[in-house]
Amino acid sequence: MSERRASAAPVFELQGIAATRGGRPVLEGLDLAIGNGATAVLGPSGSGKSTLLRLLNRLADPDEGRVSFHGEDVRALDPLELRRRVALVPQLPAPLPGSVEENVRYGPALGGLSADVEASLRLAGLEASYAGREAARLSVGEQQRVMLARALALEPEVLLLDEPTSALDEAARAAVERALLGLRERLGTSMVFVTHDRAQAERLAERIVEIRDGRAS
Repeated sequence: MSERRASAAPVFELQGIAATRGGRPVLEGLDLAIGNGATAVLGPSGSGKSTLLRLLNRLADPDEGRVSFHGEDVRALDPLELRRRVALVPQLPAPLPGSVEENVRYGPALGGLSADVEASLRLAGLEASYAGREAARLSVGEQQRVMLARALALEPEVLLLDEPTSALDEAARAAVERALLGLRERLGTSMVFVTHDRAQAERLAERIVEIRDGRAS
């Protein structure tokens, strides 16, 4: 980590976090600061990695503790505006019925905004010709890049990615990774992503956080 990044104020700060999933504690007394750049979150199955990700844009709230975004408690922010600034790409692609273009326009339209569909697709590693195609008829790898384009259309400050390549074959995984690396190089977009693959974390991230026994290291 560079000295400039190390001295910058964190993008997210989690203090004294306790959270349960399915009635079982998964995070207990977690303290963590996440800065700009790409941060990978590793840990065994059920360790709370995905729960941590969902806390960052209020898809879940902790039972105890505080989550801050640029110094503000996320509970004081409008959830829709927070999710525009901090966009989640889910583990499994779930395109909406309709065309790729309709999928990409969906998020911005909720906030009364327009979307640059061609630019979003290009950043996600898809050609503009995909815009008119039926999203549900694409391969899983292509659908995952549509999910990425849909998130990018919001022009977020941070991308949250939950195991973004776990359902993909080797070729599709490589294509998604190339798209993510390109985003870092071209836009400087910060990313927080959950993965079970340490090699992937080392390829994509500038910092690796491990979650064990409810705490970060």
